[in-house]
Amino acid sequence: MIVDIHADDYAYSLNTSKELLELMKLGKLDSISLICNTSYFEDSIEMLYKNIKNLPFMPKISVHINLVEGYFENDRLPMSWSKLFLYSYIPGGIKNILKNEIKRQIESYIDVLNNIKEYCDKYNIEYRQSGIRIDSHTHTHLIPVVWKSLVEVIEENDYDVEYIRNPKEPIRPFIKAINNTDFDKVNFIKNIILNIYSSKVDRYCIEHDMDLMYMWGLVMSGKMDKKRIDMFYDQMLEISKTDNRNLEILFHPGRALKDEYSLEMNKDYFNNFNSSDNREIENDAVMNI
Repeated sequence: MIVDIHADDYAYSLNTSKELLELMKLGKLDSISLICNTSYFEDSIEMLYKNIKNLPFMPKISVHINLVEGYFENDRLPMSWSKLFLYSYIPGGIKNILKNEIKRQIESYIDVLNNIKEYCDKYNIEYRQSGIRIDSHTHTHLIPVVWKSLVEVIEENDYDVEYIRNPKEPIRPFIKAINNTDFDKVNFIKNIILNIYSSKVDRYCIEHDMDLMYMWGLVMSGKMDKKRIDMFYDQMLEISKTDNRNLEILFHPGRALKDEYSLEMNKDYFNNFNSSDNREIENDAVMNI
């Protein structure tokens, strides 16, 4: 099995990208996720290109499909998680809109990936991935209509996919410790919902000869500090080994600055998550794992 230290949200803001890049320079991240539809995308990518020569290796990069924030070609987007979920059960729905947007973001990501390969070759930097990797902002790709749209886009464009995140998180360790932790109880509900919808990702991975995985970073979101990681690490590792799954440890170690807020961002999400002190907690955890 593989343990993957992963950071989401490169290109959410310029400072978010800077902080992830500093961790990359220290070799602390095995993989990152790239958001391709923000106003900070171009500057963040140029900053990455300029610093590839300073990396010990190139972390694997996923496209972070973003349907809830950012800029879009269709004015029916962005949509909240709950609204996307409701559209899964409305006849007609928005599948074509989603397919167009998902393809647009994947194509932008592929362009970046091709350029990164060239820079890695130029500077003799180890490049570790063979195909495209896919996850999503707030795990929206597990929503039925989004999942159907994503799969159709992959098949219609014959994308060579090596990984799709399955945000399937073992809950047993947290249930046992629930009285001794201060985790947000809402995250337990999110865990249950995502586990319900995770089976289709498992089936897809089995059908396409991709490794199965667990993700760790949902129940503890915002509180992924080293003390708590040490508390649960052995249990998470044992469960993953027993179930023959890779383990992705998900962090959000890049903090957006208050003056980086723009109307493309969800204000509540920006204030409560992306610019919060918890990002510094998770950055410190990645530094000290």
